[in-house]
Amino acid sequence: MSSDENSNTVFATLLQLIRRTREATSIEELCFQLVNETYSLVPYRQAALWFPDKGVVSLSGVSRLEKQAPFLHWLQEYFKENSGLEVSKSVDLSLLDVKKHPEIEHWDDWLPPLMLLVPVSNGGCLMLASTAEIGADEQRVLEEWVEAWCNQYQLMLPQKWKNNFFLTKKSDGLWPKTKYAVLLLLVVVLAVVPVRLSVLAPAELVPLNPAIIRAPMDGVIEVIAVEPNQVVEKDQLLFEFDRVSLASQLTVAERELATRQAEYRQEVQRSLIDQDSKSRLAVLQSQIREKTVNVSYLEELNNRSAVTASRGGIVLFGDATEMIGQPVSTGERVMIVAGETDVQIEAWVSPADLVEFPAESRITIYLAADPLSPLVGTINYVAHQAELRPQGHFAYRVRAQLDSSNTLMPRVGLKGTAKLDGAYTPLIYWVFRKPWAAFRGWLGL
Repeated sequence: MSSDENSNTVFATLLQLIRRTREATSIEELCFQLVNETYSLVPYRQAALWFPDKGVVSLSGVSRLEKQAPFLHWLQEYFKENSGLEVSKSVDLSLLDVKKHPEIEHWDDWLPPLMLLVPVSNGGCLMLASTAEIGADEQRVLEEWVEAWCNQYQLMLPQKWKNNFFLTKKSDGLWPKTKYAVLLLLVVVLAVVPVRLSVLAPAELVPLNPAIIRAPMDGVIEVIAVEPNQVVEKDQLLFEFDRVSLASQLTVAERELATRQAEYRQEVQRSLIDQDSKSRLAVLQSQIREKTVNVSYLEELNNRSAVTASRGGIVLFGDATEMIGQPVSTGERVMIVAGETDVQIEAWVSPADLVEFPAESRITIYLAADPLSPLVGTINYVAHQAELRPQGHFAYRVRAQLDSSNTLMPRVGLKGTAKLDGAYTPLIYWVFRKPWAAFRGWLGL
């Protein structure tokens, strides 16, 4: 084979090896290629790959290292005691004749007399043990191959920026103390960067200035004239009470009034001839007035038994079938009539998340029905006392008015999650606020 053909073959082999390194899926596979497939460029009998922090990671001819093998133990000790000096001297890839170094013990028991140490990434080295000397041309090809392998090895390593920062080379002109000072300054600057403190809380759209429909008297609801979420007009009938008991009371009161009026007329006629009857007229008049007031009161209650809407809007209440036949007391809330688009945000902030909210703090609610269209508002009320929620925990009521800039004005009753913006605080306080609160609560300090 001519020299040109041999050069083409070596070049093709080198390209093939470089391509295989790019196709490697793991660092273990990459190390296996280096100790085994380098043989296609440079002949040798044994190869080993060693790193200062990992020791021997790969051997030629084996797919898996046997940790208890005597040869591996001897090789580990050799690299630990001698390899650092030899690698620093073999930057030119010169061969080392072991016969000229009697201080290396038991070499003849394991490896041939010639050895080539090739520096690789992260302070490691590739050891090639051979019986024949490796020529200068082969060493140059080997150098190109190892350099390409090292580049791919660095790409596959996990990125550890701290190692790049703290490891100082003489050529970079930056003292280690300066790097620590730069890092400390960066941490201090980031710690005091002001960020807006915000908390999350469950929220709901509630009516703004609603009309509360309360029971005007004690009674039992008999008829519900509207449906939940129905649009009603002013003075439209909403519900009626059971009038059976009230009608009977009114009938009895009217009959008693008529009786007293008939007795009064008889006493008036009798008083013309009997002077004693005149004394009973004043008593009958007071009784008539009493019965008249009672009848008027019962008539007023009878009129109140039909409850109408005090304003137009949407009527809000629960299930109509459960309300029919339910007894209610005077002043008890039965329904709410609110404007269809007159809504405000009501959020419930837990005591652990209650932070300082400056005047006109912003609030953003992300509705569960439409999370892509958040609504923005301004906080105008924060309760001073926590209330017991149906879920069994305490929370502070927060209400906010929606901005007019919102293009979407949803209806009452939609729920979601609200983000409440508080005051600006340093970043370190924003990060450690909850952990520090939990830590102090755990220690009781």
